[in-house]
Amino acid sequence: MKRNTIIILILSMVLSFIGLIIIQARYVKVNAEMIENQFDESVRRSLLSTVILVEENEALEYLAQTLEGLDYHNNPTLLPNMAQMDSDNLNKIDTTSQRLSTNNQKVTKPKIRISTRHGQATIEETSKYLQDKFRQEFSRSKTILDQAVFRWLRESSNKNISERVDFAELNNILEKYLTSNGIDLPFYYSVVDKRGREIFRCNKDFHVDNNESTSSIYKQKFFPLEESKNDVYLQVTFPTKKNFIISSMSLLFPTIVLVVLILGIFVVALIVIFKQKQLNNIKNDFVNNMTHELKTPISSISLASQMLQDPGVGKTPETLKHISKVIRDETVRLSRMVEEVLKLSLFETEKSTFKMKEMHVNELIAHTSEIFSLKVANKGGKITTTLRADDDAILADEVHFTNVIHNLVDNALKYSDKPLLLTLETWNEKDQVLISIEDNGIGIQKDDHKRIFEKFYRVSTGNKHDVKGFGLGLAYVKKIILEHRGTIKVESELNIGTKFIIALPTLKYTEYE
Repeated sequence: MKRNTIIILILSMVLSFIGLIIIQARYVKVNAEMIENQFDESVRRSLLSTVILVEENEALEYLAQTLEGLDYHNNPTLLPNMAQMDSDNLNKIDTTSQRLSTNNQKVTKPKIRISTRHGQATIEETSKYLQDKFRQEFSRSKTILDQAVFRWLRESSNKNISERVDFAELNNILEKYLTSNGIDLPFYYSVVDKRGREIFRCNKDFHVDNNESTSSIYKQKFFPLEESKNDVYLQVTFPTKKNFIISSMSLLFPTIVLVVLILGIFVVALIVIFKQKQLNNIKNDFVNNMTHELKTPISSISLASQMLQDPGVGKTPETLKHISKVIRDETVRLSRMVEEVLKLSLFETEKSTFKMKEMHVNELIAHTSEIFSLKVANKGGKITTTLRADDDAILADEVHFTNVIHNLVDNALKYSDKPLLLTLETWNEKDQVLISIEDNGIGIQKDDHKRIFEKFYRVSTGNKHDVKGFGLGLAYVKKIILEHRGTIKVESELNIGTKFIIALPTLKYTEYE
């Protein structure tokens, strides 16, 4: 995939995702505001209905006291239940006053007679009588209402709010109106003056945090139509309002999860794209490097064969020995390159086939030390072997596991810029046998510790290119160790040395599992 195509694809995905996030955030915000506005409107409507009913109850009490001349504060059973009173019942005040006045005075019903002896129809007399009676009753009722209103205006302004409002009944009224408007959240209410000082609080243990729950506090003036210097307010607080709004948007949560899922897929896609791009570049470098490496031995073998066929070249024993040595060395070199390519095919197979058998680690390490002792001695170095593993039997593929040990020892030889001091050691920890291969070579930078086991990755050695390879050796080592249910870690410091530690389950532990 071309670089420009990748850039266009990434930009398109980023812009699409940003647009999706903006739309989703806007949608969530609008829904939250709409739910909160509906909640606020319901609360305000409930509070207004509450204070209006409180005011109408006070007016009804003054009217009843005027009609009956009784103290309804001391005899509340004479008043209807305020909590059960609604606006429809309050509209019947006039009817109630007429009924009460009628019960206090016996009305003489007119006698209706139809007779021609009176000269005029008695229906006209009856109608006139009823009209006069209605005027008298209306005048009386109006007088009573005027007296009640006058008394209400004169006395109410001088009364304390606790005398005008029944706080116990206020709770029932407020709860009824909130429920009727679809609000069943827990609430706390208090009565405060215009400066915010509390006059009454329903729950003494409740304290309002003005900094945290300002949007959850609602106020409504008592007696809203009354002009007074000492205004009093009904203040209601909903401590769980924020949770209510969040729970009301529960249907939006799946879309949020979907957006997060799309974000995860987007990130994974980007990682895969870059990894594939990086792998493609590495493979291209591998092919180019392998092609260049193959040309050299092929050219050498071709030149040697031409020399054997050229009659002008002397066929002395020394010449033939030199040419045969060149062919043999270059053939060995080609064989190693073919092995590296075969290692690459091992990574491509999903599941490798191993011929597992019982092996003894101490014997393998001792044999390896014997094989490489001559090479190490030729570089002026020394191999030290310490075999402390009492239980050294493991279940392993002999060919692949031997290659692992040989690769690590061979790396120690390759990356040594001074006489090599190589230490091979084995020991037991719990149900594992551990193998340590330590050298005093050039070492590895800490930044490269996590990447040295990646395919095709080679540690940078500056301007030095004396060590040839394709970056498959340590990747092959780690794959084989993992296939044997083991672990491998590296400890290294630049210009000091490197230590590889392999841990494998013992044969007893493997059989037990």
